Amino acid sequence: MDSSVQKVMDSLEANNIKPYFVKTKQEVAPLVAQILNPGDVVTVGGSASLFETGVIDHLRSGRYTFLDRYAPGLTEEDIDEIYCNAMKADAYFCSSNAVTQNGELYNVDGKANRIGAIAYGPKTVIMVVGTNKIVADLDAAIHRVKTITAPEICQRRNIKTYCREKGHCRSIANGQPGMTAGCGSPERVCCSYLVTGKQRTKDRIKVILVDESLGY
Repeated sequence: MDSSVQKVMDSLEANNIKPYFVKTKQEVAPLVAQILNPGDVVTVGGSASLFETGVIDHLRSGRYTFLDRYAPGLTEEDIDEIYCNAMKADAYFCSSNAVTQNGELYNVDGKANRIGAIAYGPKTVIMVVGTNKIVADLDAAIHRVKTITAPEICQRRNIKTYCREKGHCRSIANGQPGMTAGCGSPERVCCSYLVTGKQRTKDRIKVILVDESLGY
């Protein structure tokens, strides 16, 4: 294991966040099966990493009660109901936009349903995070979202924002790259921000670090 990854794991542990480490994405779903109990109520936030690692397929296996936001035929009202019911789930799965060397988790949302669940509600939160998302500090985490995460999301979903067209946030072009600074698009994906540091409930949040590049 790389020394920088070990430092992150030690920092997460010090923040009462339970770290796991696997070398490949193929190891993630078997680990998830060990963490969960059959029949658990589980759900997910928006995450490419969960698809890439096979977690979505595993949650659809029938072993769990899966509140599946990606199920075909759902209306907006159906999805909103899943978001609300997620707060009472046994396990909530997502990724993190960045993880700092100090063991902080940085996340940015449009609707805030994901960061709401990370902060409070589900009995446990299980994050699947590629080592490509490890950054030095919160400033680097903010920069990562503005130059990688948000532009990638907007490009893949064809969301009309400045960062989709230019590859970086308008705030960087304006020389004012603060956390909440951004464009005025009605489709803006960076609206709510969460920094997760020291946790009162030990091991409620679990982070599975995967030694590969995952998500964006």
